[in-house]
Parts: sequence; C-alpha cells; structure tokens
Amino acid sequence: MKRRQFLSASIALSLPLSLRAESFPTKPIRYIVPVAAGGGNDMIARVFTERWGRVIGQTFIVENQSGGGGVIASQTTMRAAPDGYTLMQGYVATHGTNPATRKVPYDPIKDFTPIGMIGATPNVLIVNSQVPVKNMKEFIDYVRKNPGKMSYGTAGQGSLTHMTMELFKQETGLFILHVPYRGIAPAFNDLLGGQTQTMFPGLAAALQYIQSGKVTALAVTGPKRSPVLKDVPTMEELGFKGFDAMQWYGTVGPAGIPMDIVKRLNETQVATLKLPDMREKLAIEAVEPMPMTSEQFSQYIRNEVKRWTALAKARNIQLEE
Repeated sequence: MKRRQFLSASIALSLPLSLRAESFPTKPIRYIVPVAAGGGNDMIARVFTERWGRVIGQTFIVENQSGGGGVIASQTTMRAAPDGYTLMQGYVATHGTNPATRKVPYDPIKDFTPIGMIGATPNVLIVNSQVPVKNMKEFIDYVRKNPGKMSYGTAGQGSLTHMTMELFKQETGLFILHVPYRGIAPAFNDLLGGQTQTMFPGLAAALQYIQSGKVTALAVTGPKRSPVLKDVPTMEELGFKGFDAMQWYGTVGPAGIPMDIVKRLNETQVATLKLPDMREKLAIEAVEPMPMTSEQFSQYIRNEVKRWTALAKARNIQLEE
C-alpha cells in the first residue's frame, strides 16, 4: 500500500506543472475562518468563497475555528497537507498584531504559504461629539491643553484598535490613557456615554455612529480616502507618512504548497475580486478589494509583522498567554 501511495505521489509530482494546475481542484476546498460564525470576518469569508468557488470550479467548505485569537485555526492550517485543499482566512490579528504582541505557537511567515490579499478596511480616528474639535489640528491642541483628561477605548490589549492608537501616540507624543474592553461593542458604549473620549476603530464598526453624528471622524488610515467618508482626510494627507494601518483579510495555506497550485489559486482569487458585484458585497463591511500576487501578499505580511513588532517593543506591549 505504501509503495502504491509513493508511486501515485511521484507520478502526480512528475506531471507537467500546467497539467497539474489545470486539474486542480478535483475536490472541495476546506476554508478555515479563525473566528466564530456571524461577524464581519466570517461574512467576508462566506461571500468571497461562494463566488471564488464558481470561478475555480469547486465548492469551498467554510469552517469556523475560533479560539486563542486565531491560534487554533492557525495551528490547524499549518499542520494540514500542503496540497491546496486546506486554506485559511488570515487577517491582521493572526498575521500581524498577535505575533507582535504575544508568543504564538506558529511563525506567521515560515509556517504559511501566502495565496493573496482579499481586501482591507481603514481604521478611523473618532472623538465623542461632545469633544469640541472638528479636525486633527484642533484635536492635538485639545489633548495637549488638557493633560491627563483624555482616554481611549479599545477592543482589548494588543488589538488593532489598541496598536493603531499607540502608533498615533508615538507619532505625536500625546498622552491618552488606554482603557481596554472585551470587544469593540462595550468600548463604543463607553465612548458614546462619555466615559472615554476617543478611539481608533475599524471603519465598519464606526460608520453608523459617524453617520448619526454621535462621533466625529477626524482621519482615516490607508493609502486613499474612503469612498464612504470622502470628506475625511487620510493620515498621510495630514502629514503622518506611512500611517496606513488597515484591518486586512487574505488567504493563506500551510507552508510548502506547490507554486503551480499557488498560482492557480491566486489567479482565480484575483478574478473573483474583479467580479461586478464583489466590491458591492465587500462594501457591507467597508472593505475595499486589494488584489495582489502571492509574492506581493507575502511581502505585505512581512511588513505588517515588522511594523507591529517594532511598535510593540517601542511601547512595551507584551501580553501574557
């Protein structure tokens, strides 16, 4: 039996790359999502894989594996056979902020094969509408004139909402007290109630409060203005060079997936992102499609890990297990 399996594997690997890639996939693809069902991350996965399945000609089976801030899903993925039939929706936590701020039982670079970026949503600097500021200059002046009186909420220690505000504080030299919560919803409750005054959440979470006038948006991260907040400048426009922290989502697999299979997956993923209704569907979570090659996505992940690791060291952010 082992001899037959070895010979079968040898024959498959000896096929011309074009033939092997053209025949892939011949069975459904397992797509692991590192969060519980029902949230924005999960919605993106289901909307995207439904259309990706039509393009690649196979079904994607979405499997939610929450726990450990993405650790459980990441370990399952890294241990899977590197044949392209097990993929994971990696995102800024699993392949950026978590490895930077705590010890995780995987290497975000060495243990995975980057397939491609799906898209990203910016973070937005907001203040409670009772804070008497309307733009970034007024906000910075206000914080400096009211030392010790400003606090900001986050979704928790080491979360992107935490890291982004700490990056802002590092850039400006401002003191704003960190108040961590168990999730973004209670953080918003206290911001709206005036217990905290500012926050740097993802745009999808903040948009309803911005549109209702309960909070004021001062700036967004990312390389360009958000199409849903066209009047709000980017951090880059305001002089914060390289301040492009984003809540991003992409596809990774275990290390060692053959490059012809990676190419097939990436090309069909990019084609999916270009479907007419894809941008509209992702816009529900304020996500802009960001198609990349596997190589570009690999470098993006490396840059994220480097950026957040440097910030964590500079701001002494190191979390216990």
